[in-house]
Amino acid sequence: MKKGYWILLLVALALLNVLMNYVVCRWDMTNDKRYSISEPTKALLESLDKRLEVEVLLDGELNAGFTRLKKATNEMVEELSVYAGEGLKLQPASEASFEKLTPTVIHERTHKGQTAQTTVYPYALVRYDNKIAVVHLLKNQRGLSGEENLNHSIENLEYAFVEAIRGLTQTKVEKIAFLEGHGELDERYVYDLTHALAQYYQVDRGALGLQTGVLDEYKVVIIADPQTAFSEEDKYILDQYLMQGGSILWVVNGVQFSDTYLSELGMTPIVALDLNINDMLFRYGVRVNHGLVQDLQCLPVPVDVSQDASQPNWQPMPWTYAPLLLTSQASPITRHVAQVSATMASAVDIVGGDDGLKKEVLLATSSASKLTGVPAKVDLSLGVDEEQSFVHAFIPVAVSVEGVFASLYAHQLPPENVELHAPLQKQSKATKMIVVAAGSAIRNEWQQGKPLPLGYDRYTQMQMGNRDFMVNAVLYLADDQGWMQLRKKSFTLRLLNDQRARQARVQAQVVSIVIPLAILALVGGVVILVRRKKYVK
Repeated sequence: MKKGYWILLLVALALLNVLMNYVVCRWDMTNDKRYSISEPTKALLESLDKRLEVEVLLDGELNAGFTRLKKATNEMVEELSVYAGEGLKLQPASEASFEKLTPTVIHERTHKGQTAQTTVYPYALVRYDNKIAVVHLLKNQRGLSGEENLNHSIENLEYAFVEAIRGLTQTKVEKIAFLEGHGELDERYVYDLTHALAQYYQVDRGALGLQTGVLDEYKVVIIADPQTAFSEEDKYILDQYLMQGGSILWVVNGVQFSDTYLSELGMTPIVALDLNINDMLFRYGVRVNHGLVQDLQCLPVPVDVSQDASQPNWQPMPWTYAPLLLTSQASPITRHVAQVSATMASAVDIVGGDDGLKKEVLLATSSASKLTGVPAKVDLSLGVDEEQSFVHAFIPVAVSVEGVFASLYAHQLPPENVELHAPLQKQSKATKMIVVAAGSAIRNEWQQGKPLPLGYDRYTQMQMGNRDFMVNAVLYLADDQGWMQLRKKSFTLRLLNDQRARQARVQAQVVSIVIPLAILALVGGVVILVRRKKYVK
């Protein structure tokens, strides 16, 4: 009888083993669920109809931090392969792949105070259907320590791989558009952003005209720093585009100033800029103020402090009208994005109360800022105002709004000149928009006939987070499946305290070496004394 039970048990175990080859069952026991793959990612991997090949190039003599990143990358690829099955294969790194990419040189200081230099290739290559995508494994945010950047890189692994896979497997290229017709920035000054977005979308430009539905084919419409007022016809077309589920990125100024005056004369008058969209934005839950924000956390500008015009003395001076805006770590748009630079920015108010819309601050000033009304005059030669006047904190400059919007024209007639191709939609489908009250935040500069990266400051030679912010904003607005939520993945950062580690090392050496030797010497001394008393007479 017992023999029969054993046979049944063996048969059951054999069947269970066979079954487990066909059933995916994984249990993530970590507190922060770092090995859990999102449901959209699983669906994407299961839909692959061709083999996906991944090649991790992070190799060589790596320090502890990069070893951790490599281990996490390999574990992520392993997790992805579980759901992709035979559709994903990890390939060994080849010499040809290394030759195509630029290495990253890491400088670090050892505990002995010496500087060590390490060359790494923080990339992974993803191949699919004769196409290839480069995954940047290392995220480097200015102002953070190496350990923090490595931790953020590990948090971002799933999103980085998913973004690459989606780009390789998509069969339809979505369209976005830059709006024209209101003095918006031309192609020259949005060159860098256009180039970055072209990796994901077909990017068009154009004016609205007078027909409704002209924007329906576009996932996102970008309004980049307009200078003239919107007509009622324009507003109606944009309103109905939003009602149909379209998304809008508003990058608008609350004030008007002269770049020419500022560069040539070192000063410019500031007046309110009326774009005739205040009622529209207010209806959607936000308001762009006609004023300026100033911040003690700002970029410097070169100012001639000499008294002799023939011998100029240029010195860096803080310019509070060029704030370095803080990025919200709670939003997938701005998480792990560096500070965003903005010149002549205005404040954004959240209005509407309990209107069912989800509103989130994306960019804000520091804890030492102030509001300045208009009209006013900005002069580069003037120093910082009294610091005690910077009493405001975290003034919103960019806000996202998401949900079901009410139309501006729900209780009024459409403009007469508009050609209606569909009935008035009084309430929108679930959609989203972003309002940024700083036109300069989307503008790239030029130097020696070449465009500079968006957010690059020529004077300090620092790269701000403007490009990442704007690209993420468009990706978020175009995202219908929640892919951007992967950027909110957070792991508990367990950093090694170097000082405590050195103290523990000394303690361990004392315990393991000094104390045993002392005990041995003590025992030896006692033995010698005993022997002397016993045998020496």
